[in-house]
Amino acid sequence: MKKCWWLIWSGVLALSFLSGRVSYAPQPYVLEYPASFGHRINTPADNPLTKEGVYLGRLLFYEKQLSAGNKISCGTCHEQQRAFTDGKTFSTGVDDVPTDRNAMSLVNLLWVRNFFWDGRAPGLELQAITPLTAPHEMGQPLEVAAQKLQQSTLYPGLFNAAFGSDQISGDRITKALAQFERTLISADSRYDQYLEGRYQPDSAALRGLQLFSTAPAPEKKIRGANCTHCHGGPKFYIELYHNNGLDSLPRDAGREKQTGVAADRGRFRVPTLRNIALTAPYMHDGRFNSLEEVLDHYSEHIVSSASLSPVLRQTSNEAGGNSLRLTKREQKDIIAFLHLLTDSSFINNPNFSNPFN
Repeated sequence: MKKCWWLIWSGVLALSFLSGRVSYAPQPYVLEYPASFGHRINTPADNPLTKEGVYLGRLLFYEKQLSAGNKISCGTCHEQQRAFTDGKTFSTGVDDVPTDRNAMSLVNLLWVRNFFWDGRAPGLELQAITPLTAPHEMGQPLEVAAQKLQQSTLYPGLFNAAFGSDQISGDRITKALAQFERTLISADSRYDQYLEGRYQPDSAALRGLQLFSTAPAPEKKIRGANCTHCHGGPKFYIELYHNNGLDSLPRDAGREKQTGVAADRGRFRVPTLRNIALTAPYMHDGRFNSLEEVLDHYSEHIVSSASLSPVLRQTSNEAGGNSLRLTKREQKDIIAFLHLLTDSSFINNPNFSNPFN
């Protein structure tokens, strides 16, 4: 019975609207997040968050009717327990053909300006169109998805509640999905609890935090990993694009495809490190299976190229070094710190879970 509360509520609401007995104005959805995250949020004026819109978006996020053959949903490639990734190098869609890039984590999207690894979508509403319609992802035109939902007994009333009309369209589908995704806020990791005095990390994690936050200066005998240059601030990312030394000749042009600028070749959007221990494999092409492999890359295997980001050029803990040259203990300490960024309340939040289960 507990699993079916959403169906009972939405069914009653839908029938009420269809019979014309209820007039109901959408209620504002109040977001809660730390002041340190800042208020430069990305919510368009024509799609304010409402309780009804967020609820509808959650159902649609897990709705397989949005895909060709009713095979998959957004939640197929973005699993809550994995911080909304899928654990695969490349996701597979309705035709079982792998996508070109690794599925990114859906976390703290409220502050993101441009989406995908190459930043080609300026907003969640536009971002949603690609996975919904791409042939190797959900593979279904938006108008077909709208028609299928329109014929259901569940959705017309819910769209009426969220948008003031029971007419379902692709535009309203993407708006509802965007509303739900903007609520996916992670801000209660053990690191956050440490900052608030509610948790005390062990010595390894504290050493890792120090290394994470420090730029190396071998001439001053200062050791560091220089991570905050790209992953600084409370959200643990800076919305920039970097070539992080994976290949001398990048196989994927990355940001260059959008800008046409050669200096952007092999540059990709910096992902957040929140919940990073849950989101393997890593990088845009999922080439690293563990955090140990990631740290080894930055420590020893930065590959020079014409578009290598300046922050990685000759940044080292050894004079004249081309990579960080971290010790094994330092790498382990940094990984211990990164594990503090796992937010158990986020991956177990019932408001984000699959309501059809």
